[in-house]
Amino acid sequence: MPTVRLTLQNRITSLMIVSSIIFISAFTFIQINNQLSNLTRYNSYRTNLSTVLVKDKLETAIKGADPQYIPKYLEQGIASLIEADIIKDIIVFDVSGKIIASSAKDLLGETTSYKDINKIEDLNYLSNDGKWHITSIDALKNRLYIYISLDNNGAGGTVYVAKLSLPLASIQEAFREVYGPVIFAVSIVILANILFGFMLSKTVIGPIKILNNVTKIIAEGDLSVRTDINTGDELAELGATFNYMTEELIKMKERAENANPLTKLPGNIVIHEQVENRIRKGRKFVVIYCDLDNFKAFNDKYGIAKGDEAIKLTAEVFKAAAKASGNPDDFVGHEGGDDFILVTTPEKAQAIADYIIREFDKQARSLYSQEDLQAGFIIAHARDGTVKQFPIMSISLAGVTNVHREIASYGEVTNIAAEVKKKAKAIEGSVFVMDKRHDFRGSSAEDRQNTA
Repeated sequence: MPTVRLTLQNRITSLMIVSSIIFISAFTFIQINNQLSNLTRYNSYRTNLSTVLVKDKLETAIKGADPQYIPKYLEQGIASLIEADIIKDIIVFDVSGKIIASSAKDLLGETTSYKDINKIEDLNYLSNDGKWHITSIDALKNRLYIYISLDNNGAGGTVYVAKLSLPLASIQEAFREVYGPVIFAVSIVILANILFGFMLSKTVIGPIKILNNVTKIIAEGDLSVRTDINTGDELAELGATFNYMTEELIKMKERAENANPLTKLPGNIVIHEQVENRIRKGRKFVVIYCDLDNFKAFNDKYGIAKGDEAIKLTAEVFKAAAKASGNPDDFVGHEGGDDFILVTTPEKAQAIADYIIREFDKQARSLYSQEDLQAGFIIAHARDGTVKQFPIMSISLAGVTNVHREIASYGEVTNIAAEVKKKAKAIEGSVFVMDKRHDFRGSSAEDRQNTA
């Protein structure tokens, strides 16, 4: 069964829906509670008022009246109370339980319930404390019943009982009262969610989708694509950072394509960029060029595989020298063959050169057979085809710096390096020669050499 993947937009939409439901539910609950409280207070006030008015009106109507006319007077009193909207549902019964007056004409002459008749005794008992009414709640019918003691002769006893029926405040009634505000609130929340969703989609989801699409295009190898996010916030900053990352990926790709396949070190293009960057920024630098002495003779005798080992050994020595004696941003490159380059600062150059010479002279011996090491040379063909003796490999280092004069281009660096390397290779054994001339075009060279 496939897994259902929720998008960011789906999650945000779900969160908005859940939040809206919680908000509407809380709002409705609060409104209903408030309305119930209001209804309860209103009904309580109305009940108290109605009780007093009913007692006063009906007792006035029957006070001193002939018993045979009392039902008629009670009916007239009930009618006037109903007309004044004080009561709606009432019966009046005598001590025997017979209904002698009622808001519902069909109940006249009927006998009220046994429960109602028992209230007469309760009223008589309470009259000793000056109370003349009691209440009873019927939760099933959601009604409030008030039993009022009526006396037609002023003696204080209960002669008739008026049973007043009033509705209790209900949730249904409260909901009817808040129905309008709730619908209005729901409409506002829905509209707000639509507006917020549109804005969110435009300002957040949209840019994220753009970044996602651009990422897929870049993953397919097209590094020319760029993002264009102008939200003016962190997303715009993310888009700019993404574009910067793409530019760096292009540079990394170029470096990788230009890297030497044997040593994995950057090649000519990156070397050129590194030197030109330092020239452009006005930084003082030293470029150390390397040339292996007697490498061709070694390669001819021991073969290409051993020659590759010598090249890789030189690369490792250069990297170790930069790490051990150089700066964190020093650069090591491989022009090809046995030509290496290291870019550092003037104060680090001598220590790096000393490290390279020391380690190369020590490690290069492991490439030779014991017989050749004891002899101190190898026999191989020279460039002119003759057979000669060639010493154990050594390394010639040539340093070019802008400390003593201005250097304007990488081409100028290579031109100076070519002459300094000639000077270094003319010296037997491993050596470091630093060019200190103030004018490349004329004056004499002051060279300094160090042997391992």
